Amino acid sequence: MNPVHPLSSATRALALAAGLAAAWFPLRGQAPVPVSVPGTFAQNPIIYFVMTDRFYDGDPSNDHSYGRQREKDPKEDVATFHGGDLKGLTLKLKEGWFRKLGVNALWITAPYEQIHGWVVGGRSEFRHYAYHGYYALDYTVLDRNMGTPADLRELVDTAHSQGIRILFDVVMNHPGYLDLQSAHDFNIKVLWPGWEKATLKNYHSFIDYNSDAWSDWWGRDWVRAGLPGYIDGGRNDLTMQIAFLPDFRTESSKLVKLPKFLHDKPDTKAVDLPDTTVRGYLIKWLTDWVREYGIDGFRCDTVKHVEPEAWAALKTEATKALAEFKAKHPTRKIDDAPFWMVGEYWGAGPEKHKMTRYGFDAMLNFEFQGDADEFAKPEKLFSQYAKLQAGQPVHMLNYLSSHDTTLFDRTKLIEGGTALLLAPGGVQIFYGDETARPMGYKPNTDPQQATRSDMNWGSPDEKVLAFWRKLGTFRERHCALAVGEHREISGKPYAFSRVDPPSGDRVVVALDAHGAITLPVAGVFQDGETLQDAATGRTVVVTGGKAAVQADGLVLLERVKAGAH
Repeated sequence: MNPVHPLSSATRALALAAGLAAAWFPLRGQAPVPVSVPGTFAQNPIIYFVMTDRFYDGDPSNDHSYGRQREKDPKEDVATFHGGDLKGLTLKLKEGWFRKLGVNALWITAPYEQIHGWVVGGRSEFRHYAYHGYYALDYTVLDRNMGTPADLRELVDTAHSQGIRILFDVVMNHPGYLDLQSAHDFNIKVLWPGWEKATLKNYHSFIDYNSDAWSDWWGRDWVRAGLPGYIDGGRNDLTMQIAFLPDFRTESSKLVKLPKFLHDKPDTKAVDLPDTTVRGYLIKWLTDWVREYGIDGFRCDTVKHVEPEAWAALKTEATKALAEFKAKHPTRKIDDAPFWMVGEYWGAGPEKHKMTRYGFDAMLNFEFQGDADEFAKPEKLFSQYAKLQAGQPVHMLNYLSSHDTTLFDRTKLIEGGTALLLAPGGVQIFYGDETARPMGYKPNTDPQQATRSDMNWGSPDEKVLAFWRKLGTFRERHCALAVGEHREISGKPYAFSRVDPPSGDRVVVALDAHGAITLPVAGVFQDGETLQDAATGRTVVVTGGKAAVQADGLVLLERVKAGAH
């Protein structure tokens, strides 16, 4: 393929010999093929965190499962189920939405069955349903709002066919509250007559908190709950009741049977297990999803509130389960990589965390939001993170926005995306950061609900989306960005190299670069090598240890395969 250039090939050759080799040549037709060194998933995770219910409704027929309803007033509708489901995710996979972002894993909110109805949200501000997956009721079956087993199987297989892993959000610290609808559905006799007409103001007046029938729920052996016949929550991280949720007694060595409500539940897959503890049941239930569907990893919620030994045991059993699935279904796997686990330990930073000794491959980095907001000095951020990450595999997972904190400034998503997608460590993209999804209604007493608005399919910011796609796919091609050795090579414009010696991968990146610039690339690329600027599609030949490019703000230099242009 010949570049579009006014000079003949002979004249151009003379120009190259005269030292003009670094001039850029726009390409006509197909772009040159970059040398791609994505590394293993553990070396270069690019994870898209999607709150399934708020993403895309692929099957409207399941929107009102268990009698769930939406509210007309947006202020009251902030925490209802909005219709997103597994089938919706699969449709977007088939459209190529995630591949165009360079994503290699989808972290989805827990799809197993949640409490059926609602509880009081905030300080009596809204009806709070379990759309987010953190109020589990039955760990062994899918929530009907999410879809069917066939839907889940198609989702996983479609993702795997694109080289994309599926990660479940899982909770071992607590199940959900006992809401009015679930108490009715499972014949737990703690309701006063008229409960169907409960409002936000009188909700609790329809629950008999002194009834002995509370024993028919999870029961004393399973949870701390501060209810008749139950143990009260403790005062330390491992025994406290977070937000008054029942706290699983995962540390107990007592052998237990199924709670009565689960034992009597017609559609559950839970059965009494011989000689098993609470921890044992939870691990069995969670790893069965891995064994049956080939789930590739877990994002673990509230890690600091469960004893480390429980997480280590979960990782061990999940690793066995995934190996079993791959042996049984060799055509449905991506590769032979082991099970992968990332944890949410509130307040953890970019340093390698102590919980990596207990089965966690990486931990969420809560400090990155603030660090990215101060991106005026990129070398400070990149050099610090490169030193902390040093080596492989990735042990920090950086993010701009989250459902538990805030959304990153919607007017700075190009700057923030630059920081996130170029920083050492792993990447977590929160759904809608690539489209500038706006905040939803913000309740006074629960502002995090505003971070979970519906995906803005009808009004994406096309400029932001194009930028995130370009930078995301560039990152996916280069594990050096995640785990490589970092070196500043120019102060103005700011430029750096990132080199991963084990794989041989290497890139040079310049920020805030405009017009004709020359970058020193000696020690990174060799003279005579043809490079592509992935930001513009232009090519350049290295001469005298330098690359001269025509920059449009961002420069992303990578090797081009021999004979590609």
